[in-house]
Amino acid sequence: MNFSEVFKQSNQLCRVSPDGKYLATCVQYRLVVRDVNTLQILHLYTCLDQIVHMEWSSDSLFILCAMYKRGLVQVWSLEQPDWYCKIDEGSIGLVSSRWSPDGRHILNTTEFHLRVTVWSLCTKAVSYIKYPKACQKGIDFSRDGCYMALAERRDCRDYVSVFVCDDWHLLRHFETETQDLAGVEWSPNGCVLAVWDSCLEYKVLLYSLDGRLLSTFSAYEWSLGIKSLAWSPSSQFLAIGSYDGKVRILNHITWKKVTEFDHPASINNTKAVSTLSNEYMSVPVVKPDLDRANPKVGVSSMAFSSDNRYLATKNDNMACVVWVWDMQRLGLLAVLEQTSAVRCFQWDPRRPRLALCTGNAKLYLWSPAGCVSVQVPAEGGFQVQSVTWHCSGDSLILLGKEQLCLCYMEVGEEEEEDDDVK
Repeated sequence: MNFSEVFKQSNQLCRVSPDGKYLATCVQYRLVVRDVNTLQILHLYTCLDQIVHMEWSSDSLFILCAMYKRGLVQVWSLEQPDWYCKIDEGSIGLVSSRWSPDGRHILNTTEFHLRVTVWSLCTKAVSYIKYPKACQKGIDFSRDGCYMALAERRDCRDYVSVFVCDDWHLLRHFETETQDLAGVEWSPNGCVLAVWDSCLEYKVLLYSLDGRLLSTFSAYEWSLGIKSLAWSPSSQFLAIGSYDGKVRILNHITWKKVTEFDHPASINNTKAVSTLSNEYMSVPVVKPDLDRANPKVGVSSMAFSSDNRYLATKNDNMACVVWVWDMQRLGLLAVLEQTSAVRCFQWDPRRPRLALCTGNAKLYLWSPAGCVSVQVPAEGGFQVQSVTWHCSGDSLILLGKEQLCLCYMEVGEEEEEDDDVK
């Protein structure tokens, strides 16, 4: 591996363009665009205030910078550096801003979720969508960019509206069988919309594009329910993580549970721990304070590998451990125990290779071939807070508290076992 020099960044705002050619970083109120290969500065833009959100358009030609406290959004062009767009939401405020899939419309959500404003960069037309719900994931676009699902709350009931992104006309509008809808997410193939209830009720509803209820799944009642949800890239599996520390896997044919993965405190699966120093392992468990809000318990993070073969999970009261499950055998494959709480983990977009960090000066990698940990050779004690793969899988962006650097993976490099990763 090779590492770049260290650069400044603010608020963890560092994004690679969708085409993989550029690296955009924010430093206070400045936006810096670099060539991802040479890291030379190509463009430097100055915003009106400190940037709190930054996002590339789908075609990598524009960059959106949001300043929520001032209700402002500024858009910059890579092709025409002198051109820019300013959107001022005024007294109604701003809590969220994002691109539409075509990269020519911006969706702003106002304070108190009074409405979603759709701004067109081409025609300067403005459209309004009423009743957006303030929830965990209230808006989701289908992978092909054709449809937008919006969670709504009106007359004390939950609804979902499906819009066609070409002209923003309403395709379907239907009431959901939820007490307090928490999120919506399209399957990667765009055929099914998953809708889930708040943590107070375990319920997942699967809807077709035309609003038909395909299936309902509920694992138990009268206890904290769903904490996370993830589709496999092939849309064949839906993984549901819950507060009881289990992951339940639904299949795409009957929408029934095919298996469930537990996160036990003691592991005696010799195949899963064959890379460890012994055949029996005790996982460190932190007892959560259940009298406080948002207790550190349950499965909060899940991610499928790009080839659908593996699922990585993290149970919050076992914060130092990442579990890797084999989706062909439907069983535990590896337990990655760290000395500190895992901050972030992410799969290589091209290969079955998992990167993770724990807030120290090391980068950790796992693949079926083994594990490796690498010290980041940066001065001043670079502490890795999060990791992001380049879309090629050939490099990683490592983010510290106020710095960043790139890690370049050598082609064909061998991964070796390391005592820091068990």
